Amino acid sequence: MKFALIALFGLAAQAQPDACNAPTPAPSVTIALPASPFGVALARDGCWLFVSLAGDRFGANMGIAVLKRGGGRVELSRVVPLDSPPAGMRVTHDGKLLIAASTYRIIFLDVARMIEGAADPVLGSFSGGRGGIVTGSIYANVTADDKLLFISEEETGAITVIDLERARRNGYTPAAIIGSIPTGFAPIALTFSPDGKWLYTTSQAATPEWKWPIACKEEGTPAGSTLANPEGAVIVVDVARARTNPEAAVAARIPAGCSPVRMAISPRGDRIFVTARNSNAVLAFDTTRLVSDKEHARTGMVPVGEAPVPIAVIDGGRKVIVGNSNRFASPASPQSLTVLDAAKMGQSSAAVLGVIPAGAFPREMTLSAEGRTLFLTNAGSNSLQMIDVERLPLSPGRR
Repeated sequence: MKFALIALFGLAAQAQPDACNAPTPAPSVTIALPASPFGVALARDGCWLFVSLAGDRFGANMGIAVLKRGGGRVELSRVVPLDSPPAGMRVTHDGKLLIAASTYRIIFLDVARMIEGAADPVLGSFSGGRGGIVTGSIYANVTADDKLLFISEEETGAITVIDLERARRNGYTPAAIIGSIPTGFAPIALTFSPDGKWLYTTSQAATPEWKWPIACKEEGTPAGSTLANPEGAVIVVDVARARTNPEAAVAARIPAGCSPVRMAISPRGDRIFVTARNSNAVLAFDTTRLVSDKEHARTGMVPVGEAPVPIAVIDGGRKVIVGNSNRFASPASPQSLTVLDAAKMGQSSAAVLGVIPAGAFPREMTLSAEGRTLFLTNAGSNSLQMIDVERLPLSPGRR
């Protein structure tokens, strides 16, 4: 009898995540949110979602939305209030900690308390960057062993490196900061290679010290406007070196179009795909060449819609999906997602498979652990969009 009960409990434990990860009732489902969303992070079992909210126009509902997922549906459970607008987030691999890059500081929250609705799930916070100054924290990522935390700081052009083990032991104080990795202007993406050796990031424009040529117009100006800025870059960081000497951790810088912002990596880690927002394009790179043969690392460039921002690799690496934000011309109007054939990225527009309707200002994408559901935040329409990647509602067109 005892063994039968153990078996039943085991079956129940397995069934719960399956129910949570069930496909959506329709190929695309939209859930209203109480304020403008930025990013999405998932609990380890996929049963809970956390969405960062920048707040409405009156400053209300700024914090982390906690949503329950099950049976292909998502329902808002509560909003954990914060006093600074959160952006990129990451759940640690042990599933216990949610880390939010929150503009003015880095905030650490207890996942279990958030799910349970405890009064204060915030464990601590501190400012990142050199000297703990305000740095525009925008993105977060953690090494697979949960020992090292990286925060991209837009305003200072750097990535803060944090000893996460020390932060957890000592109550989340600035003493856990190891140092800063210098980047170009406005770093955002933080993507690890599968083996954890490299961290890839984006920088929207080269610094004057790099002496890169002027190649890009000012963002938001019409095509054909006077060129004013150099290209941005994909930057390769040596993770082992970042643990001990962050200032010397950059291994390579590769031109990546005008205002590269977000990045996605193939399942094998052999390619990365980058949205170049001011080039209205997606760029593909061969990761094996980023350090050893950077002049030939870029393998393709595909035109998409206006000002692309979020990007994800889906369908086991066979497709790339990108959100056309149009944020400089029409940030409050419905936009679209462009779906690309990953195998044809070197063939320019031949890679385009079609488009999917989206809300206003599609901003961030997160793929569920089982790879079936894509979560998209639409910042301009205060919504979360769930897309079944096995039933993509495609229509023809470039955007």
